[in-house]
Amino acid sequence: MENIMERLTALCKRRGFVFPSSEIYGGINACWDYGPMGVRLKTKIKNRWWEAMTRMREDVVPLDAAILMHPRVWEASGHLTEFHDPLVDCKHCKARFRADDLGFDPTEPEAQCPKCGMKGTFTEPRTFNLMFKTFMGPVEDAAHVIYMRPETAQGIYVNFDNVRISARKKLPFGIAQIGKAFRNEITPGNFIFRTREFEQMEMQFFIRPGENPKWFEYWKEERMRWYRAIGIRAENLRYHDHAEHKLAHYAQAATDIEFQFGFGVDPWHELEGIHDRGEFDLSHHQEFSGKKLEYFDEATRERYIPNIIETSAGCDRTLLVALIDGYREQEIKGEKRVFLGFHPAIAPLTVAVFPLVKKDGMPDIARKLFEELMPHYDAVYDEGGSIGRRYARMDEVGTPFCVTIDGQTLEDQTVTIRFRDTLEQERCAADRVRARLGELIAQA
Repeated sequence: MENIMERLTALCKRRGFVFPSSEIYGGINACWDYGPMGVRLKTKIKNRWWEAMTRMREDVVPLDAAILMHPRVWEASGHLTEFHDPLVDCKHCKARFRADDLGFDPTEPEAQCPKCGMKGTFTEPRTFNLMFKTFMGPVEDAAHVIYMRPETAQGIYVNFDNVRISARKKLPFGIAQIGKAFRNEITPGNFIFRTREFEQMEMQFFIRPGENPKWFEYWKEERMRWYRAIGIRAENLRYHDHAEHKLAHYAQAATDIEFQFGFGVDPWHELEGIHDRGEFDLSHHQEFSGKKLEYFDEATRERYIPNIIETSAGCDRTLLVALIDGYREQEIKGEKRVFLGFHPAIAPLTVAVFPLVKKDGMPDIARKLFEELMPHYDAVYDEGGSIGRRYARMDEVGTPFCVTIDGQTLEDQTVTIRFRDTLEQERCAADRVRARLGELIAQA
């Protein structure tokens, strides 16, 4: 998998998915920039999430909370006291590791450093707070300290009443948000798997106490179904339930949706977390703020603090999953073919339109068809290089369909539709291409 990751990383730079941040200055560790194809792919993923989580539901509404929040938020949430990772160093090679990522107890005498191979060289684990600290205003002192948010969820909790009242929502209902978060990770790496600046797709579902198991199972199934709907192969996905002694300080139950990334001691790593947070969040914000966050249930005439089921996914990590799951290498007649097998719903480009050659009016016909398709699909026009090179470029960015205007088009107004995954081709009337693409996407 490491070799594939190296090739995938190179492809991402070559084809404009992901670039190292500040590269002309030597880069900056664990920070990445998204190029034209990366932005398209990320936007498609976010749009599909919004569609599944809000547009197609009556019981979930959107929110966009500020990145900078009152410092007391992080006291109430427990981040100032609980948001730590265990850190160990190898005394021989000076490499630094998260103790919980090693897969073994680093305090054991036979514990072996993965980097230098020496045994018994680890320091005692020590805690490291992951929040980025900064100052608000012109004075840099303790009274002006604030934090870059390490998660988007707290912005939802502090807006619970604002959203409930303005959106006229009754329990159960959810609040969804996509936004940037920042964590001063000890050991970022594996491309965009773990970074210090990242984007989260989170939804907090507010429920009546006692209904937690029902909604916890419901959202586990819903979120797994979503990954399959965007084309992630089922054999690369699984659930992983957290043991009780490993639960986060806020959680009553937790399950990860894991993907088989292939790197590390264990190839399976978290893609999304589904958590039963109980009443922890609203009760703590009520205590620290002094503002009542209780819900009055008109049906039962009761007042209570709602419990919360959380779904928390990383947008960047989902994008990496789409890249790894879609990466294909084939050998055809002694030549290697590389393509990204994206589901058409998230492919950065849906269709490419080519004239076979730049003569006989073919470019004019191709450009007219391209302009007809642009309002309906993510389309691109390309007339540069041989047809084989153009196909290869589209394969590497995962474009499912290529439409070529050729000599036969001049005779009978039909075009060739080429399929990325199978390399099969079919003839289609030029005036039916838009409808035919719609049929093919619906069948995917």
